[in-house]
Amino acid sequence: MDTLTPPDIAKTERVVVKIGSVLLVDDATSALHRAWLDAVCDDIAAMRARGQQVVVVTSGAIAIGRGPLRLTSQSLRLEEKQAAAATGQVQLAQAYQESLGRHDLTVAQVLLTVDDTEDRRRFLNARTTLNTLLKLGAVPVINENDTVATTEIRFGDNDRLAARVAAMIGADACVLLSDVNGLYTADPTDNPEAEHVPLVKVITDDVRAMAAAARHGHGTGGMVTKLMAADICMAAGCHMAIALGTVMRPLAALENGSQCTWFFSEAEPRAARKKWIAGTLNPTGTLVVDDGAANALSAGKSLLPAGVVDVEGEFDRGDAVAISTQDGATLGKGLSAFSAEDARRIKGHRSEALEGILGYQGRSELVHRDDLVLGG
Repeated sequence: MDTLTPPDIAKTERVVVKIGSVLLVDDATSALHRAWLDAVCDDIAAMRARGQQVVVVTSGAIAIGRGPLRLTSQSLRLEEKQAAAATGQVQLAQAYQESLGRHDLTVAQVLLTVDDTEDRRRFLNARTTLNTLLKLGAVPVINENDTVATTEIRFGDNDRLAARVAAMIGADACVLLSDVNGLYTADPTDNPEAEHVPLVKVITDDVRAMAAAARHGHGTGGMVTKLMAADICMAAGCHMAIALGTVMRPLAALENGSQCTWFFSEAEPRAARKKWIAGTLNPTGTLVVDDGAANALSAGKSLLPAGVVDVEGEFDRGDAVAISTQDGATLGKGLSAFSAEDARRIKGHRSEALEGILGYQGRSELVHRDDLVLGG
């Protein structure tokens, strides 16, 4: 915590906004807080109008679905939660589409499980889909796939899901809209001496102790899981804010300097991702490239199949592979967009020929430059 200037949310290019069910749904009636949702969507539309890309991670499907299924118990079994999610998700997606549709914005519903962010092949699929949706101008609205998730694999809260999504797509900022305006040194409802913490640069044991002492928050997350989310974001080069969501137009309020807690990352998203590839992933195969491809890689280009002369080892899509010259010099490593079997079929061929060879239209790059780290 220091005197660093908090990030300006209005100047970030790609933002993930997490909305909790306590803000979105009336717990007693399962009714959607429609006026509040419309106000948030007005904020999102304003961000989109100035060129920002926005991804929404939302809770609320289970809370909305309880009403139509007459699930009145406060403690639902797993299968009842899954049934409520299946019912509520339809209404939730429709509400977002109607609200954002007032601004001629298209909503894309995306349901994820933890496996989608940890399995590298599914990670690549999900990231590519989200990037494509953003490129096409849609607003992805993401929820945990409660209908198929089990107790063992569920995130359990959408704070960490939002952080995983932010890391996945290289977001500049992640905003957790909450029923509190940030982190305090103690629980302010019990301790009038508790002080608001405006900025966190490093998550220390003292900061974790503050979160453990802060009992406020009614969702499945709470302050401890928000700190877990901050860990994920900061490691990925993404700033994260805990901001008050109970006001109308909460994102506009954040832009105008409303009180919140920013978790400041000194890394840059692409650099953080490349550090992860360089330091934690072991190559399972090798792509041998010609001189033209080697020069293109040095110039910051992606690796295309046309520049690959040999494929060594066995690997799946999303696995790390080494990249070397024909004389055996290591150029770097990256994540392969194709399995070893498919890479052997398309090596040496131009991108426009790939669909005819493979029978489907895949990525044009064998290794995208965002998934590539040069150096031995």
